[in-house]
Amino acid sequence: MGLTRRQFASGAAGSVLGGGLPRCARAAAPKITLLTDWFAQAEHGGFYQAKATGLYEKAGLDVSITMGGTQVNTLQLLTGGFADIILGYDIQILKAVEKGLPVLTVGTAFQFDFQGVMTHTDINSLGELKGHKIQIASVSHTTFWPWLKQKYGFTDDMIAMDSFNMEPFLHDPTLAVQGIPSSEPYLVGRLGMPTHFFLFADEGYPPYGGNIVTTKRFAADHPDWVAAFVRASMLGYIDYFRNPAPGNALIQRDNPRMSDDRIAFAIAKMKEIHALDRGDGAKLGVGTMTAARWQATKDFLVKYQLINPAFDVKTAYTTRFTDGLHIFG
Repeated sequence: MGLTRRQFASGAAGSVLGGGLPRCARAAAPKITLLTDWFAQAEHGGFYQAKATGLYEKAGLDVSITMGGTQVNTLQLLTGGFADIILGYDIQILKAVEKGLPVLTVGTAFQFDFQGVMTHTDINSLGELKGHKIQIASVSHTTFWPWLKQKYGFTDDMIAMDSFNMEPFLHDPTLAVQGIPSSEPYLVGRLGMPTHFFLFADEGYPPYGGNIVTTKRFAADHPDWVAAFVRASMLGYIDYFRNPAPGNALIQRDNPRMSDDRIAFAIAKMKEIHALDRGDGAKLGVGTMTAARWQATKDFLVKYQLINPAFDVKTAYTTRFTDGLHIFG
C-alpha cells in the first residue's frame, strides 16, 4: 500500500473549533474565523495554542479555526466572506493583489518560507541535483522553479509532477522531492531511510512563511480586532514551543492522523531551523515583517518575470500590526 502525504496528513476537512466561552461572553466578543492553508498540523500550532489556552479570549476575541486542505481555495473563501482571516504565502498574495483582489498581509508566523528539496544522502548541495528528476507541485513552476533554473542551471526536463506520494522517492535513488523540513523527512525517516534536506531560504529565497491575510476592508473596519488577533497568535507560538500539549489536543481533534511523534518531530525541526526568530525575528521579535523583506520578494518576482515591475508591493502588506510587537521567546 502506498505511503502518501495526503493520506497521512488529511483528516476531516472543514472542522470548526468552537466553545470554551460562556454563551454571554461569546455573544459579546467579536467573532473571527481563521481558515488555515492545510490540514491541522504543528506548523499551525500557535493559532491552535492561542485558542486552547484562552489567549484569544483574553484579547477579547471569539476565534474559530477552520482547516484548509486539498481543493480549498482560501483566497476565494476570504473574499467571499466565508472567512475573516486566512493563512497564505507572500508570492500568492502579491500575485492576487496585482490581479485586483482586495487582500492584505497583516502578519507572519515564520521568518522564512519552509519550501525546499529532500534528497537521498549522496546529494550534498542543491547544485548537485542538476540533471536529476525533482518532483514539484504545479504551482511551483511560477514560484521557486525559475530561480532554481537560473541559480543552478536546472532545466525543465528535470521536472517530475509531484504526486504527493513517497513511493517513487523510496524506490528511486536518483529522485528528489519538493517538501518542507518538518514533514517529508519524517515520512521517509519513520521507514528508516536517511535523507538530506535543502531549505531554499538558506540559499537566498526571500519569502516569509505562514502569512496572516485578511481583506483590506476588514483591516480598515476592525483594526483593533486584527491587532489583537496578530498579537495573541504570536504569543500562542511562543507558548506552543514551550508546552504544546493544549494546542496539540485541538490539532489532533481536527486531524486525528497527526500522531504524537509526527507533531513532536515537526516542533523539534521548527525550533532547530529557528522558524520564529531567524534574522529580523531575533532582533525585533516573533511575527516581525519589514519593508525591505517584502521589497526583496517583489524584486525576486520581477527578476524572473513573474510580476509587473510597476506593481506597488506596499499595497499587498502592512506592518502596522507587527511594528513594535517585540514578542520574544
